[in-house]
Amino acid sequence: MFLALRELAFARTRFGLMGAVVALIAVLMVLLSGLSSGLVVDGVSGLMRSPVDAVAFSSGTRTDSAFTRSEVTAAERDAWAARPDVSDAELLGTAIVNAHDDDGTALDLTLFGVEPGGFVLPAAGEGRVPGAEGEVLLSVSAQDEGVALGDVVTVDRLGIPLEVVGFTTDQRTFGHVDIGFVPLRTWQEVHAGVAVGETADPDAYDVASVVALRGVDGTPDLAAGDAAAGTTARTIEAAFDSSPGYTAELMTMQLIQAFLYAISALVVGAFFTLWTVQRTRELAVLRAIGASTRYLLTDGVLQAAILLAGSVALGVAAGLGLGALLQGTGMPFALEGGPIAAGAALLLGLGLVGATVATARIASVDPVTALGEHR
Repeated sequence: MFLALRELAFARTRFGLMGAVVALIAVLMVLLSGLSSGLVVDGVSGLMRSPVDAVAFSSGTRTDSAFTRSEVTAAERDAWAARPDVSDAELLGTAIVNAHDDDGTALDLTLFGVEPGGFVLPAAGEGRVPGAEGEVLLSVSAQDEGVALGDVVTVDRLGIPLEVVGFTTDQRTFGHVDIGFVPLRTWQEVHAGVAVGETADPDAYDVASVVALRGVDGTPDLAAGDAAAGTTARTIEAAFDSSPGYTAELMTMQLIQAFLYAISALVVGAFFTLWTVQRTRELAVLRAIGASTRYLLTDGVLQAAILLAGSVALGVAAGLGLGALLQGTGMPFALEGGPIAAGAALLLGLGLVGATVATARIASVDPVTALGEHR
């Protein structure tokens, strides 16, 4: 450690510049992690925060945007409800609609048609839950759009009025759109395209998008249930991929993060490669007076560890500060400890790998070089 600390102090400008680069990479890692988590929350928080264990789609429904493509019936719900490992099975309808409030302000909503009093309907943090047709419980995030209790939200084209009777306790969004929980019958009329004053076909009141499932003791046997009901069921986590744009957004962010980690390892490796080349004479002198290769390698890796640990810690702290400011701007941004800690560990680990590969050339340093034999 003596040599490592002396060099850190002596060449503080060089190491400071390198540390600044690593710190900036750590800041970017925190911001990308927050953006990735924020996109997930903004895209599927309505599913993440629901008590649903699994959902059953109609058979043959394509994975992407399956919630808006699937159509199940009450008979399929009854088949699931009859299973001994299913405690609750309810029809759930999903539809993204355009609407406007009393002032004519345009609103985008995802209507979740739920059975009144069912387990899918969340509690109201303000106001109450819908008790009759034409009432809606909105995500609390809809208040940012200026919607208040007692307002009437009208579904465009159909002219169906929905009175806002409550807001959820937390954010509930789907496909980056605020969710409005309405009675299943209201959703079925919207799904069937029934305008105000018109009468829906009786068959319209028998359908929904999916069957929401809750098991007796965890997730029920989905394969056996599908065979009995003729559906395609997935766990609620697996169903995240079926929300609009979820897979594409997540894969994009993961690809960017992967390149960031690779760049970090290459930058650190390149720096220590140059640093090792520049101090070849000093290392040769140490070898000549008896320092072992293991000692020199350990000293070099510890030097990199000190630089990386300090820089990553500083960058994460700065990133958390910036992230805290971004959380109040309306951007889909969420700071979560787990992904940030994992990202910091990857930066540190990959940086050490790059530094170790670079300093490994120490083993080839010839002590005779210290005597000027190379001249």
